[in-house]
Amino acid sequence: MTTILRMAGRRLLTLPPLLLGITLFVFVVLRFSPTDPAYNALGEGASDAARDAYAADHGLDDPIVVRYLAFLGDLLHGDLGVTSPPSKPVSDAIFTALPLTLQLTFLGMLFASLGALVLGVTAAVFRDRRPDHVIRVLSIAGVATPSFWLGILLIQQFALRLGWFPTGGYVNPADGVGAWLRSLFLPAVAIAVPVGASLTRIVRTSMVEELDRDYVRTAAGNGLPPLVIVGRNVLRNALVTPLTVLGLRAGYALGGAVVIETIFGLPGLGTLILNGVTSGDVAVVQGTVLVIAVAFVLVNLIVDLACLFANPRTREA
Repeated sequence: MTTILRMAGRRLLTLPPLLLGITLFVFVVLRFSPTDPAYNALGEGASDAARDAYAADHGLDDPIVVRYLAFLGDLLHGDLGVTSPPSKPVSDAIFTALPLTLQLTFLGMLFASLGALVLGVTAAVFRDRRPDHVIRVLSIAGVATPSFWLGILLIQQFALRLGWFPTGGYVNPADGVGAWLRSLFLPAVAIAVPVGASLTRIVRTSMVEELDRDYVRTAAGNGLPPLVIVGRNVLRNALVTPLTVLGLRAGYALGGAVVIETIFGLPGLGTLILNGVTSGDVAVVQGTVLVIAVAFVLVNLIVDLACLFANPRTREA
């Protein structure tokens, strides 16, 4: 337990400089935006004098180092700026949209994980036989399927043609869990299929490597049932690599929800950042990208800690 805490502490120590680097990267990149925040806030018809006064009040003409330090100071106080008119805090807009994106990402990764676990283990247990060949073809097809195309196909078949699910929109879980699940089911599947297909191959490879180890043959020779061998030992040892990849995929799914939310008309972070880009609202884009990047880092940190508990061998890394 002490070893786990020490390794967890080392990973936590890398978090502050990593987050600082993210804020610096996002801030510098968005300074190249052709949109002038002053004219964006005041309107294109604003005079040059009004623009200069606004820039002076908000430090827009200060050196970039001064502006970055001011940005960090505001960030530490939870201030991400204000949106374009009608002006409101960017943090309010983000935290209104964030729960939906988290729900969608969670459902998508849940579907992907369950599917990959079942299919990957099945393919490994029946390797080089018909189930393995079928799952291999399905996983390759899933990896090659773009999420946006799959989302459109799902709408056509299961929403417009069969009417099983709505074509878009979001229902709050407080208004009914069933309606909430129906509103997010198709977009979650669109996210889950490519991710689950790639995870299936990784689970199969890890399982095959573990099944070929000496301890598995020894356990089988001692008469232990295959279900006990796979469930108690092989699966636990084989999950380390898939867990690591799952963390990366979860981060990408969180950032890649932009297109899926747009296709299904979901008012999440994806729609928010798209509206910010189209309207030239740098504050909204900056705050949303920053939140997504921080969420990506935190997800991978949680996965690293989960790997420490899942497999004792990683504690010696």
